[in-house]
Amino acid sequence: MSKGGRQKNNLRIIITGGGTGGHLFPGIALADAVLDRLEGSEVMFIGTDRQLDTSALETKSYKVASIHCSGLKGKSFRTRFLTLAGLPRALSEAAGLIREFQPSLVFGVGGYVTGPVILAARLKGIATCIHEQNSVPGLANRMLGRLVDRVFLSIPGCERYFPARKTVVSGNPVREELLRHAANNAETKKGVTLLVLGGSQGAHRVNTLVTGAIDTFINSLPDDFRIIHQTGVQDEKMVRDIYARLGVTARVAAFFPDMGEIYNEADLVVSRAGATTLAELMLLGKPSILVPYPYAADDHQAKNGQYFVDGGAAKMYLEKDLTEVRMGKEIVNLLHDPDLRNRMAGAAERLAKPHATEKILEECMALLAGRGFTLGPLNMHNPHV
Repeated sequence: MSKGGRQKNNLRIIITGGGTGGHLFPGIALADAVLDRLEGSEVMFIGTDRQLDTSALETKSYKVASIHCSGLKGKSFRTRFLTLAGLPRALSEAAGLIREFQPSLVFGVGGYVTGPVILAARLKGIATCIHEQNSVPGLANRMLGRLVDRVFLSIPGCERYFPARKTVVSGNPVREELLRHAANNAETKKGVTLLVLGGSQGAHRVNTLVTGAIDTFINSLPDDFRIIHQTGVQDEKMVRDIYARLGVTARVAAFFPDMGEIYNEADLVVSRAGATTLAELMLLGKPSILVPYPYAADDHQAKNGQYFVDGGAAKMYLEKDLTEVRMGKEIVNLLHDPDLRNRMAGAAERLAKPHATEKILEECMALLAGRGFTLGPLNMHNPHV
């Protein structure tokens, strides 16, 4: 690394992570912000070869790469053995990409791909940071927190898992096009709309709970009720057929690429409690019914959701305690109570950290300045929040 104040007119940054939307989308938000707000900067995104990653990254202007690796937690003994045996290859591939791109900084946003890339950067003496979206850090981030220069957190209370001198509670970066689209289309909203989200892969139990609830309480819903339902690939036809049979005005898809438009329509959201989705709900001020994924590592989704509930922004039910009838009663009550929805929306907005991306970029620039880099001015505009 250069010392002594050598001029560095652009930031070359590797952002690594992915495999789920919760890891991928904050990384994309940060990558886009680097290019937008620091003139002359360059980004390489090292992700996974999953379809979600490749689809989301294929239209981006920055370099995209992947390495061969897989996860450890919750896997069979054989898979864990093969993963550990493959780590030298993953580390070698990561080192090769770093050598090719010559970054000033490597930033991990979570997922198993993060480990080898951050470790390779650390071995080369490159500045490293990670971002933890959830209230309880994953296995990779717990280990990497001991090695990196900065640890950025989305949810207060997660500090106890990392060295205090390294931690910064920044919030969770949210894709700017989501905010921009939502702001520009506020006048298009029609009816009373329920939005159902199961996460980037869909959620079968959420799908059956909501469709069963709508079927049971069809006569209790507002006259202008409509539903937007993200189902995941497996349940798309089933959910569409149920709503068609019930005569419900519904927009159903396995996955919605333009979430700005979708969030704009919503009066109430039923969702899992992934950290990135919660960050979006906070920034856009959406009341919600949360159904945490029961098999999330360390039960982190329930802990994420509790932060929302404590703040007055959501109702939360554990999946094992929830029936179609209970879900239906909660949906009907909230759809018929705009005052309560408004109070929950205001609570969500108060929990939001709308300048998370700027906070992270400022801290990263300060870290690099301490290592002798001088970067160009940071354009801090963000008119959408």
